[in-house]
Amino acid sequence: MASLPLSLVQAKEDQFDIVKKRGVLKVGLSADFAPMEFERTVNGKREYAGIDVDLIKKIAKDQNVKLQIVNMSFDSLLGAMKTGKIDMIASGMTPTAEREKEVDFSNNYFSVTQKVIIQKKDKNKFKSLKDFKDVPVSVQKQTTQEELAQKEMPDATLTSLTRTPEVIMSVNTGKTKAAVIDSIVGEAYLTQNPSLTFADVEFNDSKKTTAIAVPKDSPKFLDAINQSIKDAQDKGLIKEYEKKAHKEMFDDASFLSKYGTFFIQGIGATILISIIGVIFGSLIGGIFAFLKLSSSKILKAIAWVYIEFIRGTPLLVQVFLVYFGTTAVLGLDLSAFVCGTLALILNCGAYIAEIIRAGIKAVDKGQMEAARSLGLTHAQSMNKVIMPQAIKNILPALGNEFITVIKESSIVSVIGVSELMFNAQVVQGASFDPFTPLLIAAIAYFVLTFILSRVMNVIERRMSVSD
Repeated sequence: MASLPLSLVQAKEDQFDIVKKRGVLKVGLSADFAPMEFERTVNGKREYAGIDVDLIKKIAKDQNVKLQIVNMSFDSLLGAMKTGKIDMIASGMTPTAEREKEVDFSNNYFSVTQKVIIQKKDKNKFKSLKDFKDVPVSVQKQTTQEELAQKEMPDATLTSLTRTPEVIMSVNTGKTKAAVIDSIVGEAYLTQNPSLTFADVEFNDSKKTTAIAVPKDSPKFLDAINQSIKDAQDKGLIKEYEKKAHKEMFDDASFLSKYGTFFIQGIGATILISIIGVIFGSLIGGIFAFLKLSSSKILKAIAWVYIEFIRGTPLLVQVFLVYFGTTAVLGLDLSAFVCGTLALILNCGAYIAEIIRAGIKAVDKGQMEAARSLGLTHAQSMNKVIMPQAIKNILPALGNEFITVIKESSIVSVIGVSELMFNAQVVQGASFDPFTPLLIAAIAYFVLTFILSRVMNVIERRMSVSD
């Protein structure tokens, strides 16, 4: 695993001093890359495991600080370090000349070779890299594997995917004919996917090393990390970490006993974040709906800008803006869950504002005129006459918005919010089964939305009685 589109990463002061003052070492990784880093269940509790995890535990212990692991998608790690969300990246990253211009790397602590995975039935088709001409080959985007494939397999048709399990699944399902992957990770996947094998081909530049990435200009921090790495190498700990990781990856417990809690916790988090998003989104939406209906041009303009901007930009972009912006612009170190929830609230608010506005507009204008002719004020007319009728128009659409939020909440997984989709991806990486976790997640989403749909149908039928 390895490359990221790097920007300038500089520490205002040596990161070592920041960590020491805080007493906590925040390490970013993507726990879908076993045996380097993955999650497992021990006595019903989730824990991180792998070569990188054991190494950073040693680094934290050597510096007498607490360790905080921040798990998120690999291509989000650099932005997290740049904005101060994490202190360093330990995620099987390979140093390159380009990256070394932007971040500092520790001494190398692990070496891997790059291999090509194919289906066993295609074993005789691919004997050299030239055989991959016009052949679809999958790689993880922004990684060393992608760079290597572009360099040494220029005639292949590359498909860049976000995560390693997706790369493997593309070969398993026949979407692509091959995949470029680290040998140590590939070997683990081959043990769980008997239809796959390594192709008998070799890259000219196949050997890669891994190191820890830290912000620029933090020599004390880098020196402390290098001392821990040297001590681990001198004592033969890296080899022990590797043996331990392989043992922890392949225990004999059943799939559900090992990963059932991941899905249960994910469902709970999905429900919680969706409920919070809709409730607070409704409050914000109500405010902006009335602002847009007001006679003030300034208030209308404020509401219009907010609603149009949110509705005109993808939720994924909004999640990243909130996650990185709260730290970079506002200086607030908010958790991934809070940032993801806030992004959903802001997103819901814009859509619900239009739902409420449309519901109010759907009430016949004569209702307001009749209420005012009876001596009611505008506020009283809205409260006693208009809103009771508008609610009947609003509720069905609000229920649909709730269903939409449950599904769209999966997007916050990119910043490490441990909801259903994020946990399914974690299980993909830990189990080396890229399909089953997705199937379970799909069923869970369907059950949630189906139950909510039935509840909303009952409410609508009861409200229609008065018609």
